[in-house]
Amino acid sequence: MKVSDFDYELPPRLIAQSPVEPRDSSRLMVLDRNSGAIAHHRFHELDQFLNPGDVLVLNDTRVIPARLAAGKLGTGGVVEILLLRQLGELDWLALVRGKGVRAGVRLQLSGDAMMAEVLEVRTRGQRVLRFNRPVATILDSLGQTPLPPYIHACLKDGERYQTVYSRHPGSAAAPTAGLHFTTDMLNSLQGKGVRLANCTLHIGLDTFQPVRVDDVNDHQMHSEEARLGRDAVATINAAAREGKRVVAVGTTAARTLESAATGRRDAERVAAFAGDTSLFITPGYRWQVVDALLTNFHLPRSTLLMMVSALAGRESILNAYRVAMQSGYRFYSLGDAMLIGSQT
Repeated sequence: MKVSDFDYELPPRLIAQSPVEPRDSSRLMVLDRNSGAIAHHRFHELDQFLNPGDVLVLNDTRVIPARLAAGKLGTGGVVEILLLRQLGELDWLALVRGKGVRAGVRLQLSGDAMMAEVLEVRTRGQRVLRFNRPVATILDSLGQTPLPPYIHACLKDGERYQTVYSRHPGSAAAPTAGLHFTTDMLNSLQGKGVRLANCTLHIGLDTFQPVRVDDVNDHQMHSEEARLGRDAVATINAAAREGKRVVAVGTTAARTLESAATGRRDAERVAAFAGDTSLFITPGYRWQVVDALLTNFHLPRSTLLMMVSALAGRESILNAYRVAMQSGYRFYSLGDAMLIGSQT
């Protein structure tokens, strides 16, 4: 497969620059993964497509204010740091933008005396940094929420780039499929018998990096930290025993679930999982856990577009995207949603 097979042209006016209010008033395209049939709804109508006993799996990660301004000690050269993953008490993997940021260079954070030394230079702009004290002590005062580069407007309320169920800080980006839920909507779904289960995947580098190869098989996914606990495992396996559906809320929840798969489609569909995942899901992948996926509309040539194509088929997905553009859907992180699944 070629990366160009997952390309499409999107009018810039369809890139959502701000979220709709309330959260659950966004549009919802429902795509039948078997027939390719498309229906148009609002997100608060999601309950029409969920049955009692189905389980929604939510990624409860929380975005940290991971973007920091700094200067090179001695020269004052401007540097931007995007924290990706904590490696130790003082060590972080980060994307660093600036000239001459080599191993041994010391950086001083703007507005604070905190220092960071570059321990290691890695590929694709990555650096391993060692700070002189825990970063958590300054993030709330100096850090900025790292919105995707295609969003040019400032969010008035930073919580609109957090899900209402976010709990565990650690992500450099939001699991955006979950941004559409309100607390009342989740409570209503539970009242109708829909089960909820949490997983955690801290979103990192590949959210910000384009696919730079021509052949899909040549792309290397960077690992991200993921966790699926025992309570979630019990809920998911109970749904499997009863013949109910496992619905992943977002591609990050889908990656976590498939990383926790036992290889069986019966009562023990998943097992507890905690560790790194670099699972790259492309067309031809045999899904082991996920029956349906709730997601947003993704960038061209992206690993996320490849993943949804693995669930519904590339032609069906690209057709759905054409229909979405013709119908004025809002795309990307702050845009509208799509439910991909079987309507049986």
